[in-house]
Amino acid sequence: MRITEANWFEVEAYLATDDRAVLPLGSTEQHAHLSLSVDSILSEKVAADAAEPLGIPVFPAVAYGLTPYFMGFPGTVSLKLATYAALVRDILDSLHATGFRRVLIVNGHGGNSPVQPVCAEWMEAHPGARCRFHDWWRAPRTWATVQEIDPVASHASWMENFPWTRLPGRALPETRKPFVDFDRLRDRNAAGVRELIGDGNYGGLYQRPDADTDRLWAVAVEETRTLLEGDWS
Repeated sequence: MRITEANWFEVEAYLATDDRAVLPLGSTEQHAHLSLSVDSILSEKVAADAAEPLGIPVFPAVAYGLTPYFMGFPGTVSLKLATYAALVRDILDSLHATGFRRVLIVNGHGGNSPVQPVCAEWMEAHPGARCRFHDWWRAPRTWATVQEIDPVASHASWMENFPWTRLPGRALPETRKPFVDFDRLRDRNAAGVRELIGDGNYGGLYQRPDADTDRLWAVAVEETRTLLEGDWS
């Protein structure tokens, strides 16, 4: 169940028999011709689709993350690492205080990965609690499916283009963009990143047939659900 569609009585009743929860992490950053909220939309939806048949609560996606390299694109919002680490820790503390003991973090933004040690620190501070950090798009089976469909895939390309991340009435380029030089990205400030990547797509087609992305989505949901159902001992 999505927390946005539940009241506290229902959550308390759930906690009488289960202690799992899902926390999606997203970001607000440029995604070329797609929504600035792609990472939040995808992390929350894959979490909700995975958890729905299990009845596990899914909390609203944290809409802001770590994305300083995209600050040259208007609409992007980036938190400082210390701020973000404190935010994630406070959320986990709140979940623990109200009865949750097993938390799956479904991350939708690669830039958020530096907060993974927060999960380890939190478990050390809360014996018996468990926290898993899941980058949904690059989990083994999901990434293998991306490679099978089209290995030229990256940020803001077809692999993030779903009906729920497209913007109505906006035309998409029909070309296949060459991969950017990732080595050159590593030592650029935000202005330099924008100059290097242009519209924001890192490389690949902007859109593929829905049959391809439907296949990718089904694998991602199943792989995420497996983590929720798996052995937490």
